[in-house]
Amino acid sequence: MTFMKEPKAIWFPAKKYGWGWGLPCTWQGWLVFIVYLLGNLIVLFAFDPGQQPILFGFSLFLLTMVLLVICWLKGEKPKWRWGK
Repeated sequence: MTFMKEPKAIWFPAKKYGWGWGLPCTWQGWLVFIVYLLGNLIVLFAFDPGQQPILFGFSLFLLTMVLLVICWLKGEKPKWRWGK
């Protein structure tokens, strides 16, 4: 008996040109992307960059790192692409 491995569900397709990911292609990817954008808005209104620059920068950095980890796990393998 052989077991076939199911293909990995891709939430973030690779960009056509360059390195990285493009816009989401599933509702799960769009949900992650919208939560990321809302998180950025919350940080923008919660922390004044002029008064709390370290907390502001760290919060945006943390949100971006979470997004990148999700893209790495649920996206196509990133590599340089020259279109196809």
